[in-house]
This record gives sequence, C-alpha cells and structure tokens, in this order.
Amino acid sequence: MNWITNYVRPKINSMLGRRTDMPENLWIKDPETGEMVFHKDLESNQFVIPSSGHHMKISAKERLKYFFDDGKYEVLENPKVVQDPLKFRDEKRYTDRLKEAKTKTGLEDAILNAVGSIEGLPVVVTVQDFAFMGGSLGMAAGEAIVHAFEVALQRRRPLILFAASGGARMQEGILSLMQLPRTTVGVNRLKEAGLPYIVVLTNPTTGGVTASYAMLGDVHIAEPGALIGFAGPRVIEQTIREKLPDGFQRAEYLMEHGMVDMVVSRLEMRPTIARLLKMLLKMPPADKPLEPEILPPTVVSAEARPPA
Repeated sequence: MNWITNYVRPKINSMLGRRTDMPENLWIKDPETGEMVFHKDLESNQFVIPSSGHHMKISAKERLKYFFDDGKYEVLENPKVVQDPLKFRDEKRYTDRLKEAKTKTGLEDAILNAVGSIEGLPVVVTVQDFAFMGGSLGMAAGEAIVHAFEVALQRRRPLILFAASGGARMQEGILSLMQLPRTTVGVNRLKEAGLPYIVVLTNPTTGGVTASYAMLGDVHIAEPGALIGFAGPRVIEQTIREKLPDGFQRAEYLMEHGMVDMVVSRLEMRPTIARLLKMLLKMPPADKPLEPEILPPTVVSAEARPPA
C-alpha cells in the first residue's frame, strides 16, 4: 500500500478543493523516438507522428473518416452468420471473447464496409480493424468481405481494401480457412467485370490473409513501416536458424524486392489512390478535354506533290 498516493494526496486534494482529473491520453509517446506528441496534434495529422513519420494504428471508423471526401460515407450492414459454430472454448468461451471485442471496438466483427467517394470517384471500401481480435479472419469477416465484392459488382464501383490482420481465427478452425478461397473468388469476379481492386497493406498484415485477398490486388500499396508477411520474423529465424536482414518483412524492404508496388504515407493515401483509379479506369486528367481535338486532313493538289 502506497500511503502517499492513497492517504496523503487525497487529504491535500480535499483541502485544496476537488482537482479535475487530466485525461491519460493527453500526450502520446512516439514508439520510435520517445518524443511526446500532443493528442490533438496527432489526431489532426491522421495519427502520423509529424517528426518521425511513424504511423500509429487507427480504428476502422477513423480510417474511413480520413479517407472519404469530407469524411462522409454510408456503412454497409454485414451479413449475419453463426456466432460460435464449433462451440469453442480455451481459457474463455469464444462467445465471451466476441462480446468483449464488440464492446471494445463498437463493431460486429473485424470488417467494416462502406460506400462513398474519393475526389469525386464513387468507391466501395473495406477496412479490417486489428483491435477486433487481431483482425482475424473468421466466418463473419469472410462473409463481410464477399458482401463488399458483391456490392462493388452491383454498383459497378472499384473496391479498396485496407488489410490489417494476424491471420485466420483459430476459434473457428477449418471454417476460418475456408474463407481464403471464398474471398479469392470474389476478387476474380471483380476483375472479370473490369473493376479495379486496390489493396492497402497496413501494420500488421500477416497469416492467411496474405495467402488470399490481400495479395491479389491490381496495385499493392503499403503504409510506411508496416509488417507484412505470412509467418512472423521470429518464427522464420527459429525455423531456418539464421539471422534475418534488417527491415525484413517491412514495407520498404518488400518494395525493394518487388512484393509491394509502392509505399505511401497515410497523408497522401487518398490522392494517390484517386490518381491510380483514374488510370485504371482510363479516365482523362481533369485539366484536359474529354476528347482530343481532331483536325481536318490536309489536301495536297497533284501539282504540289513532289515527283515520285
């Protein structure tokens, strides 16, 4: 028992009047440099540390707010599925873990789908929230992703997917792994319809997700410093018994080795994706006419033609 904290401080506070408690998240520490950053400044900068450029994790709702024009979008309701098909239990019941995750995040599962526009282009956006059981892929998440592809097909819109996951959800066993081919079929249907599919790999994107829809995009973009891979670096080192290169499985390393097309800051994500969509959809630049000017052919008389 700390008598200063539990006895002396309350006595002093009672004599000086009740003190207003300061919020604990007023300042946030940069994991890379240790610098303290004011929470409001960080929020206005999309949770990117201004000095170091470190990208903090953000929720699915925050990402949608930053990504869509004026922060306006329509959330798509996820299809209903069986909550606990295997009646799984470890230290806790699976149903109890789901309730805790729903209370913590305010989401029904790890996937949040929405429709809106970026720079005037109508799109469908799918976001995985790592805070919901590590963004793990189960039946509900798989069904939600398939539903997003169906909506994109029905409305003839491109689909942008923000991946963040630790892999398949162990509490659903083989039923979780079945979502890998199901989502892959959704990707193929979208591509057959000629609609763009862009994947943004955020920190972390690992496990079975990287063996399916997260690596099947027309363009793969990664946020700076994102961990991307199937198995984690520690597991690989223990398996091959060798020291891995510096930055292994990080976004910049993967771009250098051809696994990722580009690394883009969160602050530049919307204009970059809008520009890519215009290219994929073969739309003309805004500063050029829709159709090229066609000049009439020049007629040259027989007398003016040079001799053969």
